[in-house]
Amino acid sequence: MKGGQKKPSKPEEASAFAQTAASAAAPSVAVPPASGMIEPLPALREAAASERQSLFMRKLQICWHVLDFSDTLKSVREKEIKRQTLMELVDFIQSGSGKITESCQEEMIKMVSANIFRCLPPASHENTGQEAADPEEEEPCLEPAWPHLQLVYELLLRYVVSSDTDTKVAKRYIDHSFVLKLLDLFDSEDPREREYLKTILHRVYGKFMVHRPFIRKAINNIFFRFIYETERHSGIGELLEILGSIINGFALPMKEEHKLFLARALLPLHKPKPVGLYHQQLSYCIAQFVEKDFKLADTVIRGLLKYWPLTNCQKEVLFLGELEEVLEATQPAEFQRCMVPLFRQVARCLNSSHFQIAKCLQNAQEERIQLNSISMDMPFMPCWSCSLAITKVAERALFLWNNEHIVSLIAQNRTLVLPIIFEALEKNIQSHWNQAVHGLTVNVRKIFQEMDAELFEECQRQYAEREAKAKELEEQRELNWKRLAEAAAQNGADMVSA
Repeated sequence: MKGGQKKPSKPEEASAFAQTAASAAAPSVAVPPASGMIEPLPALREAAASERQSLFMRKLQICWHVLDFSDTLKSVREKEIKRQTLMELVDFIQSGSGKITESCQEEMIKMVSANIFRCLPPASHENTGQEAADPEEEEPCLEPAWPHLQLVYELLLRYVVSSDTDTKVAKRYIDHSFVLKLLDLFDSEDPREREYLKTILHRVYGKFMVHRPFIRKAINNIFFRFIYETERHSGIGELLEILGSIINGFALPMKEEHKLFLARALLPLHKPKPVGLYHQQLSYCIAQFVEKDFKLADTVIRGLLKYWPLTNCQKEVLFLGELEEVLEATQPAEFQRCMVPLFRQVARCLNSSHFQIAKCLQNAQEERIQLNSISMDMPFMPCWSCSLAITKVAERALFLWNNEHIVSLIAQNRTLVLPIIFEALEKNIQSHWNQAVHGLTVNVRKIFQEMDAELFEECQRQYAEREAKAKELEEQRELNWKRLAEAAAQNGADMVSA
């Protein structure tokens, strides 16, 4: 299984092709013609019913040829003949004009394999040896042979979904090895290819029940390798789309295997840096689990908190959006289990001071500002780029109080929630520079005040006591430093006079 996640090497591909060619030498299997022998054949619709199977086999022979698309002027005639032949094969399978024999099915899958299973080109940073760029900023590498590949994928799709396809026969050719190679192709940079692969694998999962556990396990292994080794894979989003549909069909009560998949594979997918590329699909899968079994809400929320970003404001906004979706499906009992660590994190999001400091220190370093020259008594004024980062996180956190279900959960547990976030709310009102965040904070504060005026006043009193104590400690600290300075000055004067 582990080896199945690697791109096939050229020797392996050559060996696989040699094995395919050897099996093709059997009397019942068509043999690919020699290079340069591609000639057009009569149309299948015009052939007599008794000759269609042999003509179908001969047309498959033409499609065995993998032509070079790196040069657009090379083999133009052969490319067009193969394209027309593939289109005819697709129409023949789609129309259901005649049920093809087992030998034709076997040869067709071998022809498909010869065309689509190939070494994927390395990523741009692998070619140049340079440091890997941000995957979100990279331009996808489009497959030059797509005019033929698209038709081959379409032929495979039509074969899989056809009502004439007998799964007992087809599973001999669409076996575990075929599925693994299909999954390897999800790393293709061409989004058109990944879209076809997604549709085909989903149909294979639906039609071949015997392959379902294997497919889930193979996808699981791809995720593990992506999370803990490479953090680079082009098809994570498409695989998650397939899983979203699979999870939707899970029976209840949910198997332990599926719960482990959530905890060990899906939740850790929040960790990699390029999570923004597939977060929408990941969030949907997570929400499906909670909707299926509300008891998983505590596991999911704690998992989100475990992988919560510390210095990436864009990821934090995504996490807050996902958190709201999960809380929508959370019941009071599960909410109570995780509300303390949850609202400690929400309180940090309300202030978001760490983004402000981290970003502005970076800007200060870039502009070669000596930090020692900055007076710590001066009010800190963030730059525009930092303002944007803070506003996004703080506003998104405050938007949680626009959700009626979340507000009702908070209201039921206000005696624990309000003391946790009260200080963050007060700090925003007293010192937050952004008017939008200030206004939203006032609204949230008002909600709590109307919810339980007595509790609010108690929190306000405790906050005032803590602030007074902190101020007293600060004054005492300054007084101690002043005494030390005076003592040091006196000692220095005594030493000079001596």
